[in-house]
Amino acid sequence: MDQHKGTAGHLLSIVTILIWGTTFISTKLLLTDFSPFEILLFRFLIGYVVLFLLYPRPVRTKTFKEEWLFISAGLCGVTLYFLIENIALTYTLASHVGVIVSIAPFFTAVMAHFFLEGEKLTAPFMIGFALALTGIVLIGFNGSLNLDLNPVGDLLAFLAPAVWAVYSVLMRKISGLNHHNIGATRKVFFYGLLFMLPVIRVDGFHPNLDRFYNLSNLANLLYLAIGASAICFVTWNRAVSILGVVTTSVYIYLVPVISVAASALFLHEPITSATLAGAFLTLIGSYISERKHGLIGKRELRKTIRSAQSSMETK
Repeated sequence: MDQHKGTAGHLLSIVTILIWGTTFISTKLLLTDFSPFEILLFRFLIGYVVLFLLYPRPVRTKTFKEEWLFISAGLCGVTLYFLIENIALTYTLASHVGVIVSIAPFFTAVMAHFFLEGEKLTAPFMIGFALALTGIVLIGFNGSLNLDLNPVGDLLAFLAPAVWAVYSVLMRKISGLNHHNIGATRKVFFYGLLFMLPVIRVDGFHPNLDRFYNLSNLANLLYLAIGASAICFVTWNRAVSILGVVTTSVYIYLVPVISVAASALFLHEPITSATLAGAFLTLIGSYISERKHGLIGKRELRKTIRSAQSSMETK
């Protein structure tokens, strides 16, 4: 991989996660006037319009097999993932959902190991996963030992990252078709919105325009639609095509860390010692997991040391 291209992939991942890590604030504020499904519908509908304006050309597939990749990606990454996550929140604690959903990189790595070439599980990834998961648990439960488990909600929360793993693998395959990134993302949004239509009859939909006159509602909805949906899905899909699905997914570990920092900054929520310890473990774990080729071997380590010594002597 070209070094500059790889750097661009990491930057795209970081920008995406920085935005995704703060979306809970906008969602929390919008839940006062909007239902969870309405927020989902509006954010992706507006996001689709934005992507269409940026790239109005149609994305044509050669076979139904290729079209099926887009259909499946829209179903998994847009409709099912967010609906399952929102439903889980109605049954169990938000902290539980936050912790469980953050293990998406593990599910993604397992899926990629079996269905993608060059995306194999490594020992460093597993070590990093263990450290990051420990940190995420500390952040999510904030040092409390009161688990208050709810089988239905927690099982649904486990299903959400599994669905996201399928979406990630599908997008990796779609990136190999060499379609325009914005156009491909827009096509995925289209199928995601299509699969939301049956949910409207079940969940209900109230087109009350008065809610949009509230500047706070409008700003938060546009942030979710343009920032977290239109822009972030494009940047994330591009990062996946550059770095691979496993390396990119590791950045999801950072979402709880960013969420904690954002809640302290914007909602003035306290940061405890357990939260700080969890953030530290999560950062260390994500760094170890991101080392795609594993830990440096002894021979490579000796070469690195000799090279550094030679450099010092020449100076």
